[in-house]
Amino acid sequence: MLQIATNKEKDSKLLYPKLSYEIVGMCFEVHNELGQFAREKQYANLVEQKLKNKGIKYERECPLGDSGNIVDFVIENKIVLELKTVRVLGRTHYRQLQNYLQQTKVELGLLLNFSDKLLSPKRVLKV
Repeated sequence: MLQIATNKEKDSKLLYPKLSYEIVGMCFEVHNELGQFAREKQYANLVEQKLKNKGIKYERECPLGDSGNIVDFVIENKIVLELKTVRVLGRTHYRQLQNYLQQTKVELGLLLNFSDKLLSPKRVLKV
């Protein structure tokens, strides 16, 4: 039975739908609690607290080799979660996440800008 569910997940072509749905839901809760004017570290601290409360395995502020790059969160070695507090997400933010996906060999990244009035998560796949 479990094997069938796993195959259905793969057939849907949506990577880790349950886990990403849960993470995005937590991020919406964080955004609702802190609003759009907090600092990135405050959002990250509350996201970390919610991950702990749900028992989801994660690593926070992971350095990537000698590059000097630091990933906000790697969740269950399946999803890179990158938090931002900028006016507008630009190409550099997407490139940064793509770089993190390449270096971590993780297939899916979630990019969230908490400074937006309405939180709009972006799913980024490793190319």
